[in-house]
Amino acid sequence: MSDATKPAQNLPSPELMATLVALCKRRGFIFPASEIYGGIQGFFDYGPLGAELKKNIKDAWWQDMVQRRDDIVGLDSAIIQHPKVWHSSGHVGGFSDPMVDCKVSKLRYRADQLFFGQVIVAGETVGYVSVLEDATMQSEADEKALKIKKKLAKQGELAPVQLKSYMDARPEEYALVPSPATGEPGSLTPPRAFNLMFQTQVGPVSDDASVAYLRPETAQGIFVNFKNVTDSSRVKVPFGIAQIGKAFRNEITPRNFIFRSREFEQMEMEYFIPPDDDIWPKAHQEWIQWCKNWLISIGLREELIGADVHPSDKLAHYSKACTDLTFKYPFGEQELWGIAVRGNFDLTQHQAGSGKSLEYFDEARKEKYTPHVIEPAVGVDRIFLALLVSAYYEDEMDGEKRVVLRLSPRLAPIKVAILPLVKNKPELVAFADKLHAQLQRRYNVFYDAAGAIGRRYRRMDEVGTPFCVTVDFDTIEKDNKVTLRERDSGAQTRLSVEELMKTLEDRILGP
Repeated sequence: MSDATKPAQNLPSPELMATLVALCKRRGFIFPASEIYGGIQGFFDYGPLGAELKKNIKDAWWQDMVQRRDDIVGLDSAIIQHPKVWHSSGHVGGFSDPMVDCKVSKLRYRADQLFFGQVIVAGETVGYVSVLEDATMQSEADEKALKIKKKLAKQGELAPVQLKSYMDARPEEYALVPSPATGEPGSLTPPRAFNLMFQTQVGPVSDDASVAYLRPETAQGIFVNFKNVTDSSRVKVPFGIAQIGKAFRNEITPRNFIFRSREFEQMEMEYFIPPDDDIWPKAHQEWIQWCKNWLISIGLREELIGADVHPSDKLAHYSKACTDLTFKYPFGEQELWGIAVRGNFDLTQHQAGSGKSLEYFDEARKEKYTPHVIEPAVGVDRIFLALLVSAYYEDEMDGEKRVVLRLSPRLAPIKVAILPLVKNKPELVAFADKLHAQLQRRYNVFYDAAGAIGRRYRRMDEVGTPFCVTVDFDTIEKDNKVTLRERDSGAQTRLSVEELMKTLEDRILGP
């Protein structure tokens, strides 16, 4: 049996990000979109292994959120809705981020991701520094401050830079804060609103009447179909409507790989409840716990998952509460899954905008009301990245260093690799081919007959394949059995084909 040690993982370092980006490109998980033309910022293409892993994430969420529950149904709404949908929801008038332009470099930044602070030497302010939000922004700011001190030949103690958001800058400070691009003070504009929706045209004529929008979220498609679902399905409040789909936001500064991009995929569920004030707190907490448990069940490291409870003065005017499940990425702790209490704002807005009733008659209570909503909303791409962070290990097996993705068998892009020991013995190859075809009916399976068996194991470890099956001389000459090798431990077990099928089903599909 091979010996593999599973080292304890520390918090993800900034260097891990570059490692993961390189791994994704090298092994076919993620490519820059339109790369042969120089790429296009904020867009990515998922390669052969990435497409499989992404599909497996969505399938697992759908199975657990919809198929294994009796109180939630599914929906797949159109990406382009009637423009009035976005007027009623408030997106046309208010879906914006604060934007800052550098007048010299022509670069654009989000004001809430731009931080600045005074350079103070011996109690005297001698200048300002600016940095972009990042896990290392404090050390970067202090380094810039030290350079300013040396350049000005100032004597005395340099105080640590006290960073604050550019959103909190006073008007008189705009002329003092340098641009991150040029270092020149006064080249940044004051913050101003920038609408994030992508505008398009519908129909053969481009005019004001043909204006439409790519959806910035999937939730509104659920709200405008609330009546259709309740009229056509045997659902009763409390119940949920779930949806997976693409959304588009014209982000000012897309960054951190697939974490913040302009085209992304959401998994959202709107859980409709009665309007009573004593109901939503319990329902909210239940969904927070459900979401955290689900993340752990698919392989996210529990110690990297946190929670950010929004203070009441930071909530949207229609929101009663919101908690974000966070994750410690290599670039810092960031929002992963938002669980919001949205009240009845959305249904009320669409009822007013459309003139159609979206009230619900509760037969058990013998009353009509507009339901309130708990909304767990998460990005597939952010979960994808969190899984890579959680699964990436560098360890030793059989005295050799290896890279391994310890992905859950349920999510791994390749479930099983079939490895004939040699490729020049017809009987052995025929057995491997038959087994490969048999397993392909159930799983995504990879066939590899090139190179030494140890090298083939390492290739599969690096992409997270949980099981390798070796067909050797004993298979065809003695026992008609194969060797099942496990990725994480390196343990090898001799099994008949029937035993192999049962073992794989138990390990991949689970209980």
